[in-house]
Amino acid sequence: MRYLDDFSNIFKRYDIDGEVTGEAREVSKDATLQEIAKFVVEGDDEGILPAVQKALGSKSPIDIINDALIAGMNEVSRLWDEGVYFLPQVILSSDAMNVGIAKCEAKMGKAMDRKSTVVTHTAEGDIHDIGQVIVNALLNANGYEVVDLGADVPVEKVVAACKEHKPVMVTGTALMTTTMTAFPKIAHQLEAAGLAIPFICGGGAVCEEYVTGYDLGVWGKEASQAPGMAEDATEGESWEAMRGKWNG
Repeated sequence: MRYLDDFSNIFKRYDIDGEVTGEAREVSKDATLQEIAKFVVEGDDEGILPAVQKALGSKSPIDIINDALIAGMNEVSRLWDEGVYFLPQVILSSDAMNVGIAKCEAKMGKAMDRKSTVVTHTAEGDIHDIGQVIVNALLNANGYEVVDLGADVPVEKVVAACKEHKPVMVTGTALMTTTMTAFPKIAHQLEAAGLAIPFICGGGAVCEEYVTGYDLGVWGKEASQAPGMAEDATEGESWEAMRGKWNG
């Protein structure tokens, strides 16, 4: 039968082949800032550098960061939420934004001010860090300092990082049920160390019932929730309050 030889739908890129109709909105009436935002949305980490360099001749670095780079990444976040963008686009856009921010920071002679610090990791024994990569990109785009511990992170390393960096919250990702058992261990050690910070746990293996079964745990259903949760934690909301708001 002929249709068994047709692999076109298997190898089709549905994000660029016409089925998806969403597109980025204009973020600035200023042509220079809009151009930079467009490079972010397109994930063009080469084109963005000369555009930022040119803009620095007439605009302040902080205006470029807020009104073009972060504004452009906010559009990427929206496109992700709407299912228009996927992981490759988010990563490329995040890289482009970071190139622009680095250029602006060099002009300022200092790092841009960050809202607060968040520690992120993928559970011990788990190398599936796609969810964490997305969380990192969205948190960075929204002005948070991310301490990225990477994948397969031992419990003790997560706790030590929290003691060192004093984050407003910590996140953990797990794809396998055998690795998510690290989460309650981390929560218990954080409590024992007097660090009663919200511990956002998510990933393919993780469910609300499991995460809300131990203190500090707040279930993160979607990676896109991370900036909103970080905002709540920055404003001083307790893990209990955040669990009440984001879960059940």
